[in-house]
Amino acid sequence: MSGFLIMGGTNVLLAQTEKPLFLAYPPNNHQTTSNKIFLIGNAPQDAQVLINNYPVERSKTGNFAPTFPLNLGTNQFTIRYKDQEIQRTIIRTSSQPVFPAGLGFATNSLSPNQDIARLPGESICFSAIAPSNSQVSVQLGNQTLPLLPQGKNVELPPNSAVLNSANQPIAESTGEFKGCVSFGQAGNVGVPIFQLQKNNQTITESGKGKITILSPNNLEVVEVTSQAGVARTGPTTDHSRLTPLPRGTQASVTGKEGNWLRLDYGAWILASETRLLETKIAPRSLIRSVTSRQTENATEIIFPLQVPVPVSIKQEDNKFSLTLHNTTAQTDTIRLDNDPVIQRLDWQPVQPNQIKYTFLLKSKQQWGYDLRYEGTSLILSLRHPPQLTQDFPSLKGATILLDAGHGGKESGAIGPTGYPEKQINLLITEKLAPILRQRGAVVYLTRESDVDVSLGDRVNLINQFKPTVAISIHYNSLPDGGDAIKTKGLSTFWYNPQSQDLAMFLQTYLVKKLNRPSYGVYWNNLALTRPHTTPAVLLELGFMINPQEFEWITSPSDQEKLVNAIADGITEWLHKSK
Repeated sequence: MSGFLIMGGTNVLLAQTEKPLFLAYPPNNHQTTSNKIFLIGNAPQDAQVLINNYPVERSKTGNFAPTFPLNLGTNQFTIRYKDQEIQRTIIRTSSQPVFPAGLGFATNSLSPNQDIARLPGESICFSAIAPSNSQVSVQLGNQTLPLLPQGKNVELPPNSAVLNSANQPIAESTGEFKGCVSFGQAGNVGVPIFQLQKNNQTITESGKGKITILSPNNLEVVEVTSQAGVARTGPTTDHSRLTPLPRGTQASVTGKEGNWLRLDYGAWILASETRLLETKIAPRSLIRSVTSRQTENATEIIFPLQVPVPVSIKQEDNKFSLTLHNTTAQTDTIRLDNDPVIQRLDWQPVQPNQIKYTFLLKSKQQWGYDLRYEGTSLILSLRHPPQLTQDFPSLKGATILLDAGHGGKESGAIGPTGYPEKQINLLITEKLAPILRQRGAVVYLTRESDVDVSLGDRVNLINQFKPTVAISIHYNSLPDGGDAIKTKGLSTFWYNPQSQDLAMFLQTYLVKKLNRPSYGVYWNNLALTRPHTTPAVLLELGFMINPQEFEWITSPSDQEKLVNAIADGITEWLHKSK
């Protein structure tokens, strides 16, 4: 699975053939903030494997993955089998603030830590981490803002913690000081100077960015230059994604933070995905008539606009909603003839400058959509259901894209023997594709050999071919702190609502047909689940790091059962959903 136990493209399989004792993970001098770690490896069963003199449990073929606690700092592990020995140094770093020698703020704790710009009257907050019982303030020109102690700070775990069922907030005493202020006039406020006083000592430290207040009547205007501009809820990649903005979208900039721009409808976007326009006039549009047309595989709805405005999409059962921002309705006429997917179109002005169009659909299952600007007209494309033959299990009329995860320099997760995920991913797609083709489906593959294929290129192939469904094949691992022995099972990931039913169906189908444990169905913001042009899911078909499950993963007879079950599951879902 992307994000965990990713190793380079070195052929680690050679290591085990040279020496019977093999350790796949962790690498030497591995650093982690986790309080425990698993050691994954393999050795023949004719003698014990000892880790720090502790005998470890192994599978029938000698795989092991015990978990050990970690102390802060350096941890030494010695793995022994007969006369062979492997040494590993694991460094556990602290997640607590690091203070300098003597009086001072915690390292990298001053915020904001980059240039920011806001509108007049907006609250701007400053924070710092300092020793307890200190007095902290910020100097802004001739104004002094006291920062007050916040007590215990509630820290949220990373999103990956849900995979270990450890996603609970933690209250920690971090020594954070915070204060907020607003400015009424446009102009350059300058760089904040932070001051810390304790025990008759005073130190000052400059912030890392300047504060600017924008003029509401002189805002910059930008145009989205990427194919689908990534709009987010805030100015970092940690913030959630909003509806992608089609190329050509224009909006005023109402805030800045480092390399991020806040657009006038509230979303944030990287400046590198836009270009600055010469105009300072806020992009606003009227809309009057709306019409539609049918192409070979989709219905296109045309929204004539004066300027390309930001949009938002919401998908629900039997509903598809499009919201136009910065747009005022002057609509009297809409043309929508009898349509394969649309039952009715309702619309209403939500606010004077915001319009929501709700398409009531003839089927609960949606098959994908696309958005683009042709000049200043927005084109919304709603895909038609596949035209399958009635004969089960024929897949004639369906197109299926299979993505073998990782490849080339990206090995993915590593099994106890060093067997890389990229290899089993490719093997499964190679076995699955002929079965689907024999049933009449057109099958596309994102890779057919051990080569590098970027996530962007994989997504582009989905958007280019617009298959009936897209299936990404992966095998799983865990972040440090997980239990590699107890954690096992299949899981399925989806992102867009049109993919949820497919994800739920395949998960239930495979678990039952293969008699395997279920690791669950997850909504997840992954590159291969995000494409909205088709139902797209990502399958995690077992845990590479689990000693017992790895034997099932690498069994040729079980692989045959797996690919036939996947093919049957796809076939049944398509026939029930068409």
